[in-house]
Amino acid sequence: MPRQSTSYGGGGTTAFRSVSSLFGGAVHHVARIASRSPIEMVVVVLILSSFCYFYLFNLARTSDIFSGTVTRLYPTSVFASPSDTTFTQLDRGADLTSGLHHHAVKIQLKQMAISDPKQQALDPQIIQQFQHLIKNEIHVPDNTKKQFNVQDLCYHQQDDHCLFENDKTDSSVVLSYAFNATGAYRQHLADLWEHKVATLAPGDLVSLSNTGHQENVFSWLFVVVRNVFLRIKELLDMADNVDIMVILAGYLMMIATFASLFINMRSMGSRYTLATAVIFNGFVSFMLALVTVHALNVDVYPVVLAEAIPFLTVTIGFERSIKLTKRVFQLSKETPIANQDIHKTVVRAVDSVAASITRDCLMEIVVLTIGAKSGISGLREFCFLSALLLAYDFIAMFTWYTAILTLKLELTRIRAINGSSATVAKKGGAVKNTGYVRRTVVKVLDVSDNEDGKTDNFIIGRLKLLMIAGFIGMHVFKLCSTFQSTNPQVNTTEPSVAGILQQLLQQHQSSKQNTLPLIIEVFPPLPFHVAESVRKSIVPEAISQPLSALFSTAAIYIQHPAISKLLFVALFVSIFLNTYLFKVVREPKQSEEKQTVATPAPVAVAPVAAVVPTEKAVTVTKIEAPVVPSDVIRSIDECLSLVKTPEALNDEEIISLVQKGKLAPYALERTLGDFTRAVRVRRSLISRASVTKTLEQSLLPIENYQYEKVFGACCENVIGYMPLPLGIAGPMIIDGISVHIPMATTEGCLVASAARGCKAINQGGGATTIVTNDMMARGPCLSFPNISQAGECKRWVENEGNAILTEAFNSTSRFARLQKLKVALAGRLAFVRFSTATGDAMGMNMISKGCEKALSVMQEYFPDMQIISLSGNYCTDKKPAAINWIEGRGKSVVAEAIIPGETVQKVLKTTVAAMCELNINKNLIGSAMAGSVGGFNAQAANLLTAIYLAAGQDPAQNVESSNCITLMEPTNNGQDLRISCTMPSIEVGTVGGGTILPPQQAVLDMLGVRGPHPTNPGDNARRLARIICAAVMAGELSLCAALAAGHLVQAHMAHNRANATPAPTPIPGSCIKS
Repeated sequence: MPRQSTSYGGGGTTAFRSVSSLFGGAVHHVARIASRSPIEMVVVVLILSSFCYFYLFNLARTSDIFSGTVTRLYPTSVFASPSDTTFTQLDRGADLTSGLHHHAVKIQLKQMAISDPKQQALDPQIIQQFQHLIKNEIHVPDNTKKQFNVQDLCYHQQDDHCLFENDKTDSSVVLSYAFNATGAYRQHLADLWEHKVATLAPGDLVSLSNTGHQENVFSWLFVVVRNVFLRIKELLDMADNVDIMVILAGYLMMIATFASLFINMRSMGSRYTLATAVIFNGFVSFMLALVTVHALNVDVYPVVLAEAIPFLTVTIGFERSIKLTKRVFQLSKETPIANQDIHKTVVRAVDSVAASITRDCLMEIVVLTIGAKSGISGLREFCFLSALLLAYDFIAMFTWYTAILTLKLELTRIRAINGSSATVAKKGGAVKNTGYVRRTVVKVLDVSDNEDGKTDNFIIGRLKLLMIAGFIGMHVFKLCSTFQSTNPQVNTTEPSVAGILQQLLQQHQSSKQNTLPLIIEVFPPLPFHVAESVRKSIVPEAISQPLSALFSTAAIYIQHPAISKLLFVALFVSIFLNTYLFKVVREPKQSEEKQTVATPAPVAVAPVAAVVPTEKAVTVTKIEAPVVPSDVIRSIDECLSLVKTPEALNDEEIISLVQKGKLAPYALERTLGDFTRAVRVRRSLISRASVTKTLEQSLLPIENYQYEKVFGACCENVIGYMPLPLGIAGPMIIDGISVHIPMATTEGCLVASAARGCKAINQGGGATTIVTNDMMARGPCLSFPNISQAGECKRWVENEGNAILTEAFNSTSRFARLQKLKVALAGRLAFVRFSTATGDAMGMNMISKGCEKALSVMQEYFPDMQIISLSGNYCTDKKPAAINWIEGRGKSVVAEAIIPGETVQKVLKTTVAAMCELNINKNLIGSAMAGSVGGFNAQAANLLTAIYLAAGQDPAQNVESSNCITLMEPTNNGQDLRISCTMPSIEVGTVGGGTILPPQQAVLDMLGVRGPHPTNPGDNARRLARIICAAVMAGELSLCAALAAGHLVQAHMAHNRANATPAPTPIPGSCIKS
């Protein structure tokens, strides 16, 4: 059974459904705000993203992604106790604030490597000037009264003990400074000092850690891109093969994710706009997640970030945005875009997908949260960042992206009103007439639709959830080590570094603090080059100098206090004016309504009722059609030129186009875009082509019906609807639950009779029902060259072929499960009866699809087999057949009740003995004399068909569904009456078919069986079958009692032949009063 979309999205646990339903209300309110004020929402998000960008940019300026170095080294910490003569290297990440380390003296060794890439001798004067600059002109921290320089920060205040020169050659030298870092504040000062040195303005020496600040924007971008590629190369050199494969798979999936986004958006008519908006949605979420991570003091190293980007992209995915977009476009096509309230369309779309999207996000966030609790370095940060990313992406989708969708539809509506709307390519149009490879790729990357037009997000969401869980599992079980940094640390065994460490150890042991342990943290050297070696511009000066001057001038004026405030005010004025103008443009022009047509007695086209369905209610909005004179019929050519804007044509002109063969009468709904108008025009056409010509002015109602629900699902060539009175019998207690029985009928006395039966059953404690079988059947007819092959097929199906056919059949649906195969032969013809559980659907389409698949597999074993008919009347559907009576079809139900003898006398006006005698003579012997098959009852079809009509079931299936045998016998020593009804073939469903219509859904809602059962598929349909069987039993009881007492004719004369005062004139709309 194709899963129908519900408010819970179709699956998941009860906890996730309840939580997602709670979020659904909040999403509804947020989406309503975004769709009502889209420009304001877009501006707010852009301002927020700008602040996040600048905040992150300032953080990133000090990270190694902007560094010009090739090799990234991490600091190395060494430890020596008071009695040690050498250092012991500490593990990276060791806690230096607890245990023995807490009381240790801490020193930070800061290094600066100065070199000339041309291998020329360094000028000693440049080195001296650089040392003087560092010693006397760098003070930390800024903006405080007390500042510290190198002398204040040194481990010892003698220059010869603070500064060390090592690795000195003619073209390079390394300067090392030993800082006292005991205490958090001194460590902070040392870090600030290092940052100031790394970001020194270019002079004779240029810091490669500050390369991004010395060039123009193009050079800066070049440096970033270059370092990213260098970083990837370093990771590949140090990673294992498994890690490389995982990272490569991540990048391939990221590329496929982006390709899928653009392909799906293009198929919906948006080339780049919506896809770009979705990507920006993810980028904003990414920035917000990084800001949150930094605010929570969670370290996300550039190494982890570089490796995590493809997996973050795949984690976000774009299927949620695609699903929302597709739903918005589906609803926007129900009526002409020019007549729509875009706000309501967008909110309806959001309401229909919000719960399922919320559920999927919550499940993914839970899995990622579990991964964040794993404690594995790198994976912990990735999962935490991904969980935040998903949360922010969820929020941004229903704010920023919903506003973008609203603007998109509003602009389309404005173009449609102005008559300049371009034709939007239909889905799949972009891939026609293309090569096989491209069509295959598009098909794979496309988010396919199921039969109901809704994305089968169940499979996509579950697959993505399994991928995330599997990826986390690979790290937990150490099958790969991505996100775990393997960068080398500073080598403290090199002679130059080891010598400095030994000197510092000796100084410590000769100091007053020699009783305390010593910890030295050796930092990688900051690279400096001679200025001439790096002052190269990758952009010609003719371009770079004007741009630099322009940017510098703009920066100066923007920072001016008065100008900055004026720009801020101008921004808000611009936003206000754009919002005002946008709202003015999207409002219908009032001046057009005042225009008059210079023709005598113009006849306006009747107002069209545009029906806008919502989740819980139906809102009918009156939309006035343009005033077009109906007595002036334009030429066919002129009318044809206006077909794309059907609101400009009157009904008579549409009728003339159909009569001339220019429009197909069956396609009026698609052409006009107004379902009610299409029905009205078609009825006029049928009436004028008929013999009596009465239909056009008849009492058949036409207005106030949701024809869009019928179109393409329930009926074709619609000319109106047939109202039926709906009555209620009961309530009746069925399996301990009080149920009102809905019955749509025009037969008087039927509802009253059933109500009397319900009363009698209730006085005996109610009805008890059981479902003995639940199998829908389809029996194809197969032909073989001779009876031998037909017999071999029968033997194969009943033995080894049974499992093969079952597997093939079950592969076609998540709910259809083949339960039984029965084969019968007639000469060389074989009839195979497939009996299948179909969940909450009646299941004919589902089982037909499964039979086709099973028969295709069977043909591989019997190549000479021919399929005569998919339905060989061995099912049997909508025809009386003994096989349904014997084997069952649909739901097989038995209902039973005990009626107290007193109730039989006072309510039913008869006796137990008379009831039993009548049932035997009428329902059993009389039906046998008539040769009845399954008709051993008084009026089962009456009750069943009335409920079928009310609950959206197929009324033609009452033929086999009404199979029933009614049994009555005395019980409790003959004082009470036991009645039972056995119905082996009740064919019902609570999804699909007529159950999609709102009135029928209201009836199913009243019974508590609307749609698929949320936890146990099939329970709703079985419950409906139980109610029908119990209702039939009530009708049997009452009718048999009336026959036994001789009251049947009297009752029908009183209820079905009552004199009614006729109306003096027919009321337009038949039973519907205006």
